[in-house]
Amino acid sequence: MSIGPRTNERSQRESEVVDGFLDSPSERSFEELFRTFTPQLVALLRSRRCELSLAEDLAQEVMLTVYRKAGQLKERRCFRGWLFKIALNEMRRYHSNNKPHQEETIDLAILKDRPITQESHKPAGSPAFEFLHWMTLLDSRESEAMKLRFIEQWEYHEIAASQAIPVGTVQWRIFNAKKKLRPFLSVRRERMTKAA
Repeated sequence: MSIGPRTNERSQRESEVVDGFLDSPSERSFEELFRTFTPQLVALLRSRRCELSLAEDLAQEVMLTVYRKAGQLKERRCFRGWLFKIALNEMRRYHSNNKPHQEETIDLAILKDRPITQESHKPAGSPAFEFLHWMTLLDSRESEAMKLRFIEQWEYHEIAASQAIPVGTVQWRIFNAKKKLRPFLSVRRERMTKAA
């Protein structure tokens, strides 16, 4: 059985994207990698009976792992298998924990009766004030995407439709926002653990 020209072209294109990222890791080369492989990850996870929103969230976590651990990959030709193995492990971890696999979010409804002062933006108060502080660390498009996804509970395709942008762009903005906020969420988790 011969490989068709489209399959061969796609495989060659994927190899170029992987090589581009591994040779010169940058935001641009990773964005290309993200856009190329995230739809495949979502399809893989959906084939394992993950709901669409969960598959999209897990795919972002997988790509974050790839971003952080790409230097550990020994053979580039194994990239796709390595990527899918990370995805399946992430899905198993999610199901074994049996809880949402996303960063903690804050219900903004508790803020509506509280005045917001300059001091309230310091990350030492209540979780709601911490959330407001975290949103100031993001650019306006990332902040809006995070609020719609995690506060309003919109699906990725709903955010994309409301802003007339591709779903991949929404996923990219949320991925970048999570990456920027990860250190702050880790510090908060440590404080909560010590207080418990």
